Amino acid sequence: MKSLPLRAAVCALVSAFALSPAVADETCNSPFMSGLIKGQEQYLHVWTLGEKGVGDGSDKLVTIDVIPGSTTYGKVIHTIAVGGRGEAHHMGFTDDRKYLWAGRLDDSKIFIFDVGSDPSTPKLVKTIDNLAESTGYVGPHTFYALPGRMLVQALSNKKDHGGVTGLITYNNAGELVTTTPMPLNDGGDGYGYDIAINPAQNRMLTSSFTGWTNYMMDLSQLIQDDSAMKNFGNTMVMWDLKAMKPQKVFSVPGAPLEIRWALKPGANWAITAGALTSKLYLIKEDDKNEWQAKAVADVGDPAKIPLPVDISIASDASSLWVNTFMDGTARLFDLSNPEAPKQVYSKKIGAQVNMVSQSWDGKRVYFTTSLLANWDKKGAENEQFLKGYSWDGKELKEDFVVDFHKEGLGRAHHMKFTARAQKAELP
Repeated sequence: MKSLPLRAAVCALVSAFALSPAVADETCNSPFMSGLIKGQEQYLHVWTLGEKGVGDGSDKLVTIDVIPGSTTYGKVIHTIAVGGRGEAHHMGFTDDRKYLWAGRLDDSKIFIFDVGSDPSTPKLVKTIDNLAESTGYVGPHTFYALPGRMLVQALSNKKDHGGVTGLITYNNAGELVTTTPMPLNDGGDGYGYDIAINPAQNRMLTSSFTGWTNYMMDLSQLIQDDSAMKNFGNTMVMWDLKAMKPQKVFSVPGAPLEIRWALKPGANWAITAGALTSKLYLIKEDDKNEWQAKAVADVGDPAKIPLPVDISIASDASSLWVNTFMDGTARLFDLSNPEAPKQVYSKKIGAQVNMVSQSWDGKRVYFTTSLLANWDKKGAENEQFLKGYSWDGKELKEDFVVDFHKEGLGRAHHMKFTARAQKAELP
């Protein structure tokens, strides 16, 4: 793909999307992606942390067959080890959906896999191993497609391994284009975590977590360290997408993590969860057309710190899955009134649960377990699995389980869907 200058390409696609809702197979994906899956996903890729004494101990990309009726349905059909253990974490597709970028939070390596040639057998085609030296940032977390570009949100920095960090833009060939620091003025704390874009509004939202020193610390040690517990992000930032300039910093206490824009036409709002406050926060324009962020619901009992982690919004913005790591529970919230979400369902998935991905039609929901290697539970509670469920609107029905320990794979983390012969389509 021939890359356009970044500003021109973004402007063009913002205009193209201005009158249409963003669509994608997983509702967390960039709206700039082509080759969208609205039907049945066929393969589920799991970015997996290597674990000492489990299989080869290496981080790897694991591919699961999720084609109903297949003789290998719910089974591992391919793995590709990348060597070492560097805290494998999140992934993201390029805008043409042919390549999957995956990052490691410890050694800051980025791996680019070809998933377009044959999604059943991804191939590693490039490794970027100079992020810290070339940008000054470490801990590549979110990978978010722009036209001909990959926008990467880092979590930390090379200088002091604290939470002050920035955004990094590469072209699709993996060549560095530019860096953008997270704001430190007008209430900004410089922290980062997730990225979510609303092209029709020319808006980008970012959230905040913590730096390398904290996320690489054992969780039991961390929560007893009063000084370390002060080093978590408490902000979100609204950006002008075309100019890539921060416009407003919101106070959102307690490490707001994943961000999801409502994809329903006319629903001009986004939602996130605060990990440490156990609250859902709504980001929405008020009656004066000013963007505001406010707490709108509790997740479980905040006094018990259930630790909300990943969230997944329905494609029609009617509901939101929220995983809480400490009690291993998935909760479903009714978002018919986003100003007052209501929990309508819950199910314990396991001793711990982290990531959740649902199909575009909401009928299939997948869960994985690992949060961070040093934050996962110990002993028998260190369950590591992928579970696939059917959702009929009333109950989650378990379809299959892949035990990542029994399979010798490690710690199951981030998931992405692929399928063969997908045709590009605009909304």
